[in-house]
Amino acid sequence: MFYLGDLGSGKTKFIQGFLSYFGLADEISSPTFTIVNEYSNNDICIYHFDVYRLADLDEFYAIGGTEYFDNGICLIEWGELVEPILSSYIKIRIDKDDNSLDKRYISVEFKGDFNEDFSNFNLK
Repeated sequence: MFYLGDLGSGKTKFIQGFLSYFGLADEISSPTFTIVNEYSNNDICIYHFDVYRLADLDEFYAIGGTEYFDNGICLIEWGELVEPILSSYIKIRIDKDDNSLDKRYISVEFKGDFNEDFSNFNLK
């Protein structure tokens, strides 16, 4: 999964909500300077990337970013940097409302081949 949106649009807050499903919301911090934070419980590993500070895809390869892909769920803020190397992923865009500080618009796109049927997928 990767997230797009301006600074302050709520990308990290959205990830906090995602982590809460796994009982991990209290542990979240933005990985802006560490590039990736790892969260895990007994059932799953979740890797939260913030690739905003990476200059290019070569830096992502250099930190071993692709090695995380097969080891758990990867949530990538500013994910357009790594989009060229992803095959199947969910792309989430969060936009602020110009007239309301508390309102956001969220769009979701499924890219690639998914084995799941997402025809009944709803965001509430």
